[in-house]
Amino acid sequence: MILKFKPKLFITFKNYTKDKFIADLMAGLIVGIVALPLAIAFGIASGVSPEQGLITAIIGGFIVSFLGGSNVQIGGPTGAFIIIVFGIVANPELGISGLAMATVIAGIMLMLMGFLKMGTVIKFIPYPIIVGFTSGIALTIFSTQINDLLGLSINDIPGDFISKWEVYFTNIGNINLVALALSFASIFLIIITPKFLKKIPGSLIAIIVVTAIAYLLKTYADITNITTIGDKFPDLNASIKFSGFELPSMEKIKLLLPPAFTIAMLGGIESLLSATVADGVIGDSHNSNTELIAQGAANIVVPFFGGIPVTGAIARTMTNINNGGRSPVAGIIHALALLLIMLFLIPLAKYIPMACLAGVLTIVSYNMSEWRTFRSLLRNSKSDATVLITTFLVTTIFDLTIAIEIGLLLAMLLFMRRMIEVSKVSVTTDVIDLSQEKEIYQKEEKLALKKGVEVYEIDGPFFFGIANKFDAYMKVIGEKPKVRIIRMRKVPFMDSTGLRNLEILYNLSKAESIVIVLSGVNERVRQMLVTSGLAAKIGEDNICDHISKAVEKGNSYIK
Repeated sequence: MILKFKPKLFITFKNYTKDKFIADLMAGLIVGIVALPLAIAFGIASGVSPEQGLITAIIGGFIVSFLGGSNVQIGGPTGAFIIIVFGIVANPELGISGLAMATVIAGIMLMLMGFLKMGTVIKFIPYPIIVGFTSGIALTIFSTQINDLLGLSINDIPGDFISKWEVYFTNIGNINLVALALSFASIFLIIITPKFLKKIPGSLIAIIVVTAIAYLLKTYADITNITTIGDKFPDLNASIKFSGFELPSMEKIKLLLPPAFTIAMLGGIESLLSATVADGVIGDSHNSNTELIAQGAANIVVPFFGGIPVTGAIARTMTNINNGGRSPVAGIIHALALLLIMLFLIPLAKYIPMACLAGVLTIVSYNMSEWRTFRSLLRNSKSDATVLITTFLVTTIFDLTIAIEIGLLLAMLLFMRRMIEVSKVSVTTDVIDLSQEKEIYQKEEKLALKKGVEVYEIDGPFFFGIANKFDAYMKVIGEKPKVRIIRMRKVPFMDSTGLRNLEILYNLSKAESIVIVLSGVNERVRQMLVTSGLAAKIGEDNICDHISKAVEKGNSYIK
């Protein structure tokens, strides 16, 4: 079936009115203002310039709204990407050009996921994994801000988590009290603003007020030890230019594939999670595959203008909803508003203190930490807690790419163990009572088995785990029967290992002159038996659709 690519924007225009436009206009302008400090902060924290963060929000946000499968999704740079982007940029073998290529590869992966209709699959990634690496990212982001938060003025900070904190503790005596005061002032304003101003984001108020205080301190109080964006990025400008990059070698592509995969998975998970949360608030339904294609397109285009990875931003999406945005037009207006701010106000960004941005990102990391959810998941099953803690620790101490891979692998192994535990194999040698199973066939309620006929029921998927369990169960049976009826009414599917074990059972049974009869085989499993040739070996007459027919067939072999 061919994917129907229908961006929500084009559907919106069928019944678009002036009132809807005004609501989207106001929401878009407010979201643009909210996105401004975040885009700057995420850009700097990711190891690139502030304007690169803004370019990502402008171009990426526009494409996500223009082509996306959600009515209210707002795209742009997010905190989740900070660690992976910073790691790529800091890698001397990759750098900025490597980041650009990794983002393009990730965009291609996302588009392929969308065209292959994998949007619904991504949404089923275990929740403990999502919380684990989100909380790990939050702690890692916070750890990257300690230098500016405390004004330690450390130039060469190690990349790994443990070494970073060792350096912080070594230099703890170099705290800049002015920087510390500006940081805490920013945090205080972000927390207190929503209690008085509902429409204006606290991060914007904090940046305006703290920047003004820092400017006055430097100008009139002769306090010069305040580091600003202009000090770190003296060449800050408001231009958006097409900046192509050289195609990497095959060796470099091999290096880029793991981080590109992480960007794609992280982008897909976060964007679909954001869209799903938004659906629950506005009572809408997004198209997950169309959304993945839009996210992929944004990540392919943005690097050519110097941008960083793009995904759906939950906080900005909720801001859009809370301010009346109900169509992709609001997202497009948000991108245009950011473009105008960048073109005319970017020179003022040079005066923003780094301590202020550290305060903004501290709040971002706190909100990302989901510590209440983390705590509640620890009270769940040991399997969930193991996946959560493992993903969290690996994300924090080692690497986000490894964390996602290990988390998914661990979750799959634990899932298979659960499936094996709940799957059962039972044997009947006397009477089958259909009245207890609500499977009365014609007028028969009880089916008597002749001596030498045994019924083995498999309850659950016949995959490699239960196949081995079934095989072990068969080996402990003492007396050999003359007919083995394998009841498969509760087997929804069979994998290649299950098929192989069933074939081995058939061969061993045939060598001992034991007849195999299958019962309750669904069409999917039957097709697999036919394709493999096992159905022909067993005999079509010995593959029955109901236990009554199977018992009748089995009894007929007993003379």
